[in-house]
Amino acid sequence: MQILASPQDFGAFLRTRRKALGYSQASLAALCNTGTRFISDMENGKETIELGKSLRVAQALGIDLVAHIRGEQS
Repeated sequence: MQILASPQDFGAFLRTRRKALGYSQASLAALCNTGTRFISDMENGKETIELGKSLRVAQALGIDLVAHIRGEQS
């Protein structure tokens, strides 16, 4: 588990996973029905990317996003 505190953290996490799976930005974009520019922007921490597309990319990479309230036991 990793805490992602910024768009840059999220983008770096996704980039690492994409590369571990052997996907190019273009192949991931095709899989997620997005543009390559979107993948690049997301991986570079652009703050205004679309949440819905971002969730779709995370899901395609096998990443589950979980909300957790700080200080509470899971």
